[in-house]
Amino acid sequence: MSRLHQSRIADFQEVLGEPTVALGRLRQLCFSGIPFDGGLRCLCWKILLNYLPLEKALWSSLLKKQRDLYSQFLKEMIIQPGIAKANLGVSREDVTLEDHPLNPNPDSRWNTYFKDNEVLLQIDKDVRRLYPDMAFFQRPTDYPCLLILDPQNEFETLRRRVEQTTLKSQTVARNRSGVTNVSSPLKSTPSSLSEYEVLPNGCEAHWEVVERILFIYAKLNPGIAYVQGMNEIVGPLYYTFATDPNSEWKEHAEADTFFCFTNLMAEIRDNFIKSLDDSQCGITYKMEKVYSTLKEKDVELYLKLQEQNIKPQFFAFRWLTLLLSQEFLLPDVIRIWDSLFADDKRFDFLLLVCCAMLTLIRDQLLEGDFTLNMRLLQDYPISDVHLILKKAKELQDSK
Repeated sequence: MSRLHQSRIADFQEVLGEPTVALGRLRQLCFSGIPFDGGLRCLCWKILLNYLPLEKALWSSLLKKQRDLYSQFLKEMIIQPGIAKANLGVSREDVTLEDHPLNPNPDSRWNTYFKDNEVLLQIDKDVRRLYPDMAFFQRPTDYPCLLILDPQNEFETLRRRVEQTTLKSQTVARNRSGVTNVSSPLKSTPSSLSEYEVLPNGCEAHWEVVERILFIYAKLNPGIAYVQGMNEIVGPLYYTFATDPNSEWKEHAEADTFFCFTNLMAEIRDNFIKSLDDSQCGITYKMEKVYSTLKEKDVELYLKLQEQNIKPQFFAFRWLTLLLSQEFLLPDVIRIWDSLFADDKRFDFLLLVCCAMLTLIRDQLLEGDFTLNMRLLQDYPISDVHLILKKAKELQDSK
């Protein structure tokens, strides 16, 4: 380990060792990248995403409370419906006239169950494809959810629910144009689900944990529910927490990811809500901001893109909505997120990163025609994120 790296770790440990964490100082350190060692990144992200308070004395009671709350969500939203479904199969007399699968009443439990299934099928399709270039999400977790995987249980788990859903549900119509319309070459998808090995009973793969997190989020946030692309936001968070070198924290990766994801979504959910697209907080406004920033920093490049009618929604929609999680390999995405989460104006820095990405390939863009430039922007050629972040910081400082 280099001396510089050791001294950076010592800086983090010093800030995190205080009874009250100095947030400004912590942000400064995190902005330049957080070491993975000793679970520093996981801890810093939990603070930066407002999951852990700055007073260290409150941590253990807060974590216990939140993790218990998450167990409660599992019981109410996954276990109970699963048990009800299992019981219905056994005893027909439970099926009263008031509530049966064909009951059109919107309050019917069955109606809710089928509606949930549509959302679940969409989530299932998306999470099975998370980072196909990495084996991690297909591997079994060391901490399968015992509440759910108890061998005594006959009830329906989410995985079984997907398998048993005979409704060939039409793909949920909430797909946001542009989020996944151009899959980048990094992300080749297995052609069929059968390519995944089925894990033995009592085991679950990491993607199943992510599926549960998203399903519970959708149930608790019916106004937005689940929109394609959220899987790309939860993936890096979960990966970071589930590979925490500190096993005490790693064991609770699911609950901790859920709350951090919920907090992060509270900040970026407007990007996912179609009706807000054109409002001040919506995605269109942010995409235009990328171009107006570019115009300030590099008017020649701005005019070239305008002249070729390359609209920001052709590429910046995905960059901004998914916090660049589809443009780079996972370790690089995580490094970018260190800086994004540390930015006190939050996603202002993301706009500068997008501008930096444009200016770093300006020569190619200035020479290219529409087709070539679209290809460059939709399959971004530079993989060195340190170079990109350095450039973004220069743009920030040159204001």
